[in-house]
Formats: sequence, structure tokens, C-alpha cells
Amino acid sequence: MKPRLGCLSNKSDSYNDFSEFLPPAPDRPARSLKLSTDEVSQWATSFNALLSHKYGLAAFRTFLKTEFSDENIEFWLACEDYKKIKSPTKMASKGNKIYKEFIDVQAPREVNIDFRTREETRQSLLDPSPSSFNEVQARVYSLMEKDSYPRFLRSKIYQDLLNRTHTHCQRKSV
Repeated sequence: MKPRLGCLSNKSDSYNDFSEFLPPAPDRPARSLKLSTDEVSQWATSFNALLSHKYGLAAFRTFLKTEFSDENIEFWLACEDYKKIKSPTKMASKGNKIYKEFIDVQAPREVNIDFRTREETRQSLLDPSPSSFNEVQARVYSLMEKDSYPRFLRSKIYQDLLNRTHTHCQRKSV
């Protein structure tokens, strides 16, 4: 039984999902680089800077998957999409879907929130509005900012991206 469960505890720092925007490895043909050292460095200035950059968000999502906590960013993104909905019918449908997937007790991708916040969110969905998820979204954002984001900046994924873009930029200037 122990060997079977061992695979669950091994956290991967793989970044295979980044091959499209990483500098080419020395043994691979060069492709156009979509990331600069400045861009990757900018992600360390603030959590918002990371999330507002297309590749920063992709890197952070991949990192959270390695930590088995990607439900947090997926919930946050679902809330961002929810806020853009104009139709009350679609808002109610999407709101209930988000609630069932991320907030409800025993939800398949349950985010870590307290009972009071869960209940307030459930009540707000009785008359859905663009702000129905604001409180719980802010809590999840804060959790990621204070907990996951600092670990991301220390992670092999981020450090390798930073080093590879730096190395690539140095090679280009020679």
C-alpha cells in the first residue's frame, strides 16, 4: 500500500507546460522567445503583476498543480469570468456552478473557507450579482498571495524560468 501512495506525495517541479515560451535548450533548435528576463523578474514585484501576465499566470497555475492546490487559482479565475456576465439567468447558472464546484461542503475542488463565508456566499446567490463572490474571492486571493506566491518565487519552476531567460538574453547580447 505504501508504494502505491508514494506517488501522491511526490511533488513535481516539472515545467514541461512552458516549452512554448521558454528559451530553447542548447541542444534544441532556437524558436522565438516570448519571455524576457525583465518580464519574469517583474512577477516578483507583486502578486497582481504575476496574475496579470499571461505567462506568469500559466507558470503560477502549473506551480499550484505541483502543490495540489490549483483549485484556488481556478476558483479565482472562475470568479473573474463570473463578474463579466451581464445576463441575470446566466449569472445565476454560472454562480450555482461555481458554488457547487468550489464552495459547497464536499465540493470536488473545495477551496478552504470558513463556515460563515460559505453561508454568506450561499445567501448572496439567492439574488446573484457581480459581487456575489467578492468576499470569498478576496479570501482565496489573500491566501494565495500570503502562502502560495512566496513559495512560487522560491520554486524551481520560477527560478529556472528566471535563469533560462537571463541566460538566453546574455547569449543574444554576445
